[in-house]
Amino acid sequence: MKFFVICSVVIMGITLELEAVPTPSQLQLEENAIINSGWWNRSESVASRNICSWYGMSCNVAGSVTRINYGFYTPGIRLATLNLSAFKNLEWLEVSNCGLQGTIPSDIGNLPKLTHLDLSHNSLYGEIPPSLANLTQLEFLIISHNNIQGSIPELLFLKNLTILDLSDNSLDGEIPPALANLTQLESLIISDNNIQGSIPELLFLKNLTVLDLSYNSLDGEIPPALANLTQLQRLIISYNNIQGPIPGELWFLKNLTVLDLSYNSLDGEIPPALTNLTQLENLIISHNNIQGSIPQNLVFLKSLTLLDLSANKISGTLPLSQTNFPRLIFLDISDNLLSGSLKPLSVGNHAQLTSIYLRNNSISGKIPPELGYLPFLTTLDLSYNNLTGTVPLSMQNVFNLRLSFNNLKGPIPYGFSGSELIGNKGVCSDDFYYIATHQFKRCSAQDNLVVMAGSNKVRHKHNQLVIVLPILIFLIMLFLLFVCLRHNRIATKNKHANTTAATKNGDLFCIWNYDGSIAYEDIITATEDFDMRYCIGTGAYGSVYRAQLPSGKIVAVKKLHGFEAEVAAFDESFRNEVKVLSEIKHRHVVKLHGFCLHRRIMFLIYEYMERGSLFSVLFDDVEAMELDWKKRVSIVKGTAHALSYLHHDFTPPIVHRDISASNVLLNSDWEPSVSDFGTARFLSIDSSYRTIVAGTIGYIAPELAYSMVVSERCDVYSFGVVALETLVGSHPKEILSSLQSASTENGITLCEILDQRLPQATMSVLMEIVSVAIVAFACLNANPCSRPTMKSVSQCFLTQLTPLDIPLREISLQQLMSQELRHYLNL
Repeated sequence: MKFFVICSVVIMGITLELEAVPTPSQLQLEENAIINSGWWNRSESVASRNICSWYGMSCNVAGSVTRINYGFYTPGIRLATLNLSAFKNLEWLEVSNCGLQGTIPSDIGNLPKLTHLDLSHNSLYGEIPPSLANLTQLEFLIISHNNIQGSIPELLFLKNLTILDLSDNSLDGEIPPALANLTQLESLIISDNNIQGSIPELLFLKNLTVLDLSYNSLDGEIPPALANLTQLQRLIISYNNIQGPIPGELWFLKNLTVLDLSYNSLDGEIPPALTNLTQLENLIISHNNIQGSIPQNLVFLKSLTLLDLSANKISGTLPLSQTNFPRLIFLDISDNLLSGSLKPLSVGNHAQLTSIYLRNNSISGKIPPELGYLPFLTTLDLSYNNLTGTVPLSMQNVFNLRLSFNNLKGPIPYGFSGSELIGNKGVCSDDFYYIATHQFKRCSAQDNLVVMAGSNKVRHKHNQLVIVLPILIFLIMLFLLFVCLRHNRIATKNKHANTTAATKNGDLFCIWNYDGSIAYEDIITATEDFDMRYCIGTGAYGSVYRAQLPSGKIVAVKKLHGFEAEVAAFDESFRNEVKVLSEIKHRHVVKLHGFCLHRRIMFLIYEYMERGSLFSVLFDDVEAMELDWKKRVSIVKGTAHALSYLHHDFTPPIVHRDISASNVLLNSDWEPSVSDFGTARFLSIDSSYRTIVAGTIGYIAPELAYSMVVSERCDVYSFGVVALETLVGSHPKEILSSLQSASTENGITLCEILDQRLPQATMSVLMEIVSVAIVAFACLNANPCSRPTMKSVSQCFLTQLTPLDIPLREISLQQLMSQELRHYLNL
């Protein structure tokens, strides 16, 4: 009996071994399938008859294909031309973002060892074949960003599935309750479809960390049973038609970092129990019918970076002064029924805030000056409220300020454009432009004295200064007003006398956003009539000079080349840069102090960036070593935030068209600012602009080689180059060439291409570097439609990273370009 058992075991082992070793006919079948598909016809690797050495192919020791990672963008190829039944040992099939068309063939179910299937970002249509249920070893199933129709199959037998991503298709029907049997599932993403019905309870998905059902037509209520998914980190059900209250049971989701229930029909109040979600980073419940007040114990959400409760019916007062949100970056409670006054807040408790939106409420009282002292605040929108009093001087620190349609009074503070205060009947101005265009009343002497006295009382609190200083300033303002009126009268007279000459040669236009004391003569004197000794850079449209003003302040002066000042194209570029920069207010966009436009000379005055351009710093070995990994990551993030603002938060959106390392300037604290808007364009409604190609060689998006249509995706590509250049330490031309020819070697790791002048990064910093690299390669996608938007990149950089399962120092360039890592960053 014992002998019989031993013989049986030996025979079974031999049988399994024979099954594992492919026969010559099997290998020939695989080779024929690869060659006859025609997919690799354009690849240089076809010169070798060994298909295992072809790009994107991996084989086992016996020579049988185990992995196909097709990386060419080849519009029109079809899965049907690849005989999938030939690959009995195939474990990995990734054909994402390559122009794939047609349907998913049923023989895809004949891959018994397949664990990874990624067909995302293509043009596939038809239904998901039922034969997919035969892939019992499958762990990753990603068919997102296609045009797949029909309903979601039940996939009952895919017990090993951990990631299921069917997002951005045309799927309909309901979510099959049988999905709850996929007990190993960690990520379920069915967003951007036409799914209807209610949300199933999904009771058995104990390992689920991501549930994204957004942008569908789901109705019914949020099932309280979702609270059983205790490993859940991201719950996104936005843009549906979900009704009813927010279940208080959600507080059991202790690991939740993102809760997005926006754009639904939820009612009731915000459950106080939600404040027990101490890991929560993003809480988004905007555009619902939520009532009641904001829970006081919201203060316990110390990890919050984004809080959006806008467009609801929330009432009561804003408990901002009583909260402590040390990580909060974005706050939006606009379009609600908030009342009461804004209490002074602790700057230290809200030090990371960059954006505050409280518009369209019933907030009254004065504007707390403390808001203007938040160190990173770039946007403050308090418009359409009942605020009173004058505008605190500290508001000059806020780049994007909106105070329109309140009950504010007093003169427009210096440095304001006037548009921030439209609709405040008590606001006055001495500027005829503001009076004419915004219907502000003209300031009386009492208006000026009241505001000056109040501001000086706050600043000095000395009775003598309160009396003497306002009078002195008032007299100076009267004198300046007289000079301006006289200048305007002369200019108007000259303009009417010779309109044709003025149009041809240009008038002298000067606006000074700086301190009112910069004069034309000061610039000429400071640069010794633009002597080359003061020149710190030369670009396509002019040279930049360093100028120290009589006050001791240093500014940068960009002067158009002399022979170009009379050329219409350069005149247009100059006027365009002035128009763009005079309206942009962002901490990572270079600040324009003033300009001069004349038939003989044109120049702009910028804030001076002490460190120069990112390009020059990377080129210099000493400065490059000073630019450590943390600073480099911060520079990439700051640049991303600036471009996100230009593309998505500025009206109308702006495409820069010339993002390069030379146009990212650094101040003394290594903070970046995007510069050189000479080629920038305001985008029309269709978000594109047909024009001649502009930009710097090496940074221009590849599609511009055959298309004249410029969109914000061109900036995204250029940003990807800059981000990669920042990590590599020089222009990544070899890497870009390999991407375009799809010849990136599998073995090259990220650590091998990083700037070798710097020491190895710590693991925490390396995690940040990896995220920047993933973003960079996503932005460098050859297909413009597959690149992320700058808004998604910016939001990605604001989200706290979770550890990767892959050893960071072993991550290859191929992995950085994979869809899995893009999903990891939600790009």
